[in-house]
Amino acid sequence: MMRAALFTEYGPPEVLKVVDVPRPHHGPAEVLVRVEAASVNGGDLAKREGKLRLASGRRFPKSIGIDFVGVVVELGDGATGLTVGDRVWGTVAEGSATGSAAEYVAVPAGRVSAAPSGLGPTEAVTLLAGGTTALTALRDTARLRHGERVLVRGGAGGVGSVAVQVAKMLGAHVTALASESSTDFVRGLGADEVIDYRTDPRELEPYDVIFDTRGSQLRQFRSRLTRKGRMVTITVDFDRPLRSLAYVAASAMHGTRRVRVLLGNPDRTLLDEVARAAEAGLLRPVVVDTLPLTDISRAHRLLEAGGVHGKLVLTGRG
Repeated sequence: MMRAALFTEYGPPEVLKVVDVPRPHHGPAEVLVRVEAASVNGGDLAKREGKLRLASGRRFPKSIGIDFVGVVVELGDGATGLTVGDRVWGTVAEGSATGSAAEYVAVPAGRVSAAPSGLGPTEAVTLLAGGTTALTALRDTARLRHGERVLVRGGAGGVGSVAVQVAKMLGAHVTALASESSTDFVRGLGADEVIDYRTDPRELEPYDVIFDTRGSQLRQFRSRLTRKGRMVTITVDFDRPLRSLAYVAASAMHGTRRVRVLLGNPDRTLLDEVARAAEAGLLRPVVVDTLPLTDISRAHRLLEAGGVHGKLVLTGRG
């Protein structure tokens, strides 16, 4: 048996309960990992609130948590490149019976890689989702070039705070939108400019690339792209999801300034790249606070309240 966070209905943070469940069994080409740290992401809040119910459905109970750092305790047949005792980081597969907010996870071996050396589990896990998402969005999807101007919406958040660092790593001039109270924090990450997130998009300068973590006002921000500008969003407007997705689709057919939606699905190669960047000091951890797994409801309340600089981390036990 093990402890894991589950919920049996959509609702506020209080629907999350940490209960005893059977420890997962790994299959062929899978690994069983003892979780040392997992981060709390905006997607977790949306799932728990029911904003993703079109995809997640109404079957309960549901697990929660996406990314983790931990230690390999068992290997399935065909799980190559890893050994028992390795400290790894990775993500659970979509639809997995167990989320990362648990003491153990069983995941495909291709979804984990060696965690960055020199960082503890709680530090490393804050870079995983943001690092893999931002690198894919900026380098591979937007094809960001050295010297281009990038706007990061949500520059103080869990993903945005790492995206600022990735954009600087790729040689961009970075402007971030954040609250006034977050200005020093975001500048410390390497942002060249920090602008109040409440600023009317029409008052902003044109940008070559916009990295969006909010999903709202896509039309207004798209208008701030240069003629060959590119915009990548990692979410949709959950209050109007179908309209939001329809607008993204329409942008690909009208004009040159396209909006793309990025759904993260990192493999070992990408995880290795982010680990090397962290080991080289190009990415620094953004730990806000560390809470035991039993305090997951409180962690969700804190993130829901806003004003969080970086990542809240859950320890695997407690």
